[in-house]
Amino acid sequence: MVAKTAIDLLRRICAAILFFTLPGTVVAVPAVVDYIIDGDTFAARVNLEPDIFITVRVRIANVDTPELHGQCDYEINMAKLAQARLAQLIPIGTNIELGEIRDDKYLGRIDARVFGPDGRDIGRILINEKLGRPYDGGRRGSWCK
Repeated sequence: MVAKTAIDLLRRICAAILFFTLPGTVVAVPAVVDYIIDGDTFAARVNLEPDIFITVRVRIANVDTPELHGQCDYEINMAKLAQARLAQLIPIGTNIELGEIRDDKYLGRIDARVFGPDGRDIGRILINEKLGRPYDGGRRGSWCK
């Protein structure tokens, strides 16, 4: 019986992995913020079954925020502001939705549009507040003046 349960769990995990790696998953996936990493990346718990959760690292799609280990003081300071703002927008424990999920160029992370509990696009907010810039996956521009 234990072996059957383990195999069932493995199947569910594999299904989740396939779901998260499908190009441009259109369905909005509910998740809960686990912790903030930087201004455009955080970890979230996704509920696969009533008793099965996975934690994924999420990079907010279509936005680039300054790096915490940036090239100049301005970039580092802006990165801290972006990180703090993201923590305000989606604090730990917040229910969010992930949309347009794609595999990220860095293993173990996904790119997704992120919608707060009020339905607002978190990436768009960061861009509108000048804490992030539109990003298409190419080479990042410098934040240093």
